[in-house]
Amino acid sequence: MTELDGTWNVERTGGFLPPLLAMRKRIRGAHGRTTLGRVGVSFSVVGNELRYRRPLQGFVDVLEPTVGGWNGRALFQGREYGRFRLTPVKEVRMGSLQDELIKHIDEAIAMEENVKRMLDGMIQTSQDAQVIDLLEHHKVETEQHSLRLRRRLEAHGSSPSMVREATGILGALAKLPLDMVRNEKAGRNARDGYATEHMEIASYQLLERIATRAGDVETAEVARQNRSEEEAMARKLDEHWDLFAEQSLREEGVAV
Repeated sequence: MTELDGTWNVERTGGFLPPLLAMRKRIRGAHGRTTLGRVGVSFSVVGNELRYRRPLQGFVDVLEPTVGGWNGRALFQGREYGRFRLTPVKEVRMGSLQDELIKHIDEAIAMEENVKRMLDGMIQTSQDAQVIDLLEHHKVETEQHSLRLRRRLEAHGSSPSMVREATGILGALAKLPLDMVRNEKAGRNARDGYATEHMEIASYQLLERIATRAGDVETAEVARQNRSEEEAMARKLDEHWDLFAEQSLREEGVAV
């Protein structure tokens, strides 16, 4: 057993990393895994370095011990793109329908906060004014989604836990530093954004039904309202596929 053995919460402290509200690192000896819900990627532990394996080879976390945990620097091909902190996990047991509702509201907040960070990266790597305007408008909507959910969490006497499992955000984390250097940004941004919208739509479908079963009419209505705006954003993306394809080809130097 080493000092790194255990399960750790991950908190963003700087750089291009998203808030990491639901991420964990599980370490046992020379091996470990970074997870978000059931999604995860493996790494090897070499001293105080976490060296990621396929499909994220080239990513390395460099750790330094600090009081109550570890400070980390996230590197891609030797270049730092973010900083984070590891703290030991304190498991929370859930049981009742009320607990499950609070958990799903909390996870929806984590989802929206990470989507805001993802939208920031997409705005930075987009060049078309029309697309940037669309993304910036949806970022404002996303901030409102998070605010509505926080109010519902407060109504239940709770606050964001920072450790809930939000599915699907690991891919957004992995692509952020790559977005800054890759070509064909327009099409890939559209693809990733379209997939994210449908992940959010599915999450709100589930939240609405759990809230209804728990007798929480207000939270069910927030889920419907947020979902309606996510569906509208997905339709707007649907209307621009010809533009995204043309821009992608142009970025690759292909005549259109």
